[in-house]
Amino acid sequence: MTSRPVTAQHLRDLALLRRVRDRIDREYAQPLDVEALARGVNMSAGHLSRQFRLAYGESPYAYLMTRRIERAMALLRRGDLSVTEVCFAVGCASLGTFSTRFTELVGVPPSTYRRKAAGATAGMPPCVAKRVTKPIRSREAPAVAQS
Repeated sequence: MTSRPVTAQHLRDLALLRRVRDRIDREYAQPLDVEALARGVNMSAGHLSRQFRLAYGESPYAYLMTRRIERAMALLRRGDLSVTEVCFAVGCASLGTFSTRFTELVGVPPSTYRRKAAGATAGMPPCVAKRVTKPIRSREAPAVAQS
């Protein structure tokens, strides 16, 4: 088994990718696209997407949507906002896209999640609730019967 020596350029690219990931974590509710993220680190959008996927296992867009859905889950658990209000609060411009992506990651539509999850994490520390309710890919999500 041979391993490629870590080059200075590779380390610089990893640092830039970390900056992109941190920006997504901070600015998830802002309008972000791969081109804007790439411009921020002086990379082409294609190169950023390929390198981000290699480093983190998913595209920058998928990572952004996962962050938005995580935040949406927390807002929906609170129960004081409608699904539409949550959609726009987390930076999604389309309720349809938000609902589709939410369902793919969580396994149930946002309205069902809101109805069932409101009391599910009551009394649980927020850091534990976030870990327990972390969204997963649909191929990993268990099939949930909708009622």
